[in-house]
Amino acid sequence: VYEVDIPLENLPEEFEGFRIVQITDLHTGPIIGRDYVEEVVKTANSLNPDIVALTGDFVDGIVKDLESDIEPLRKLQSAHGLFFVTGNHEYYWGAQDWVDQYKTMGIRVLHNEHVLIKKGQSQILLAGVTDHSAGRILPSHASDPAKAALGAPDNIVKVLLAHQPASYKEASKAGFDLQLSGHTHAGQFFPWSLMVMAAQRYYKGLNRHEKMWIYVSRGTGYWGPPLRFGIPSEITLIKLKRLA
Repeated sequence: VYEVDIPLENLPEEFEGFRIVQITDLHTGPIIGRDYVEEVVKTANSLNPDIVALTGDFVDGIVKDLESDIEPLRKLQSAHGLFFVTGNHEYYWGAQDWVDQYKTMGIRVLHNEHVLIKKGQSQILLAGVTDHSAGRILPSHASDPAKAALGAPDNIVKVLLAHQPASYKEASKAGFDLQLSGHTHAGQFFPWSLMVMAAQRYYKGLNRHEKMWIYVSRGTGYWGPPLRFGIPSEITLIKLKRLA
């Protein structure tokens, strides 16, 4: 578990210490199976999340082959809901089938849209976009941060779930305060780490782009060789903080 505090202007007092547990890049498939997913769920629930953010690349296989392995996600618990956005790997294995499957599991899939999270008399906006590359595979799934923020109330803190950090330019223009991403695995191992650094402006940890924070998780699973070298996997506990 990796903890990070993120200070936000205009964060309502009721949301001080609001806990977002981010799980990303689980890559359930040939190597990562049900036992691993169960441990992830157990750990996430122990963190008492206000919301759980599932930021894509959860599967490497089709629904009928991995339905049992992913089943433990039904047991995720949070005060204000479970929210999923697609990653590029969902589109390799039948994205719409997986979207439909997650919906049956009580997980809200955010498809270029937002919800309002309310505490007391205050609220923040939580939005999600489809994967940055999705439009090349399914034109109807083209990623659109501006659409995800459409109709947002004025002067409200806005958080975006976007699988790829590459969404940061559009997210910043759309007025988001915080973007939560994965995708890069922070390089996972050498020399892949060098390629990731060259391909992604923001590839790990907490970064600032203009007025927006972007946090890029190292990923909860791994992809390809079952190897991480100096770059451990993570479940992220994000705490929102008011600026003093």
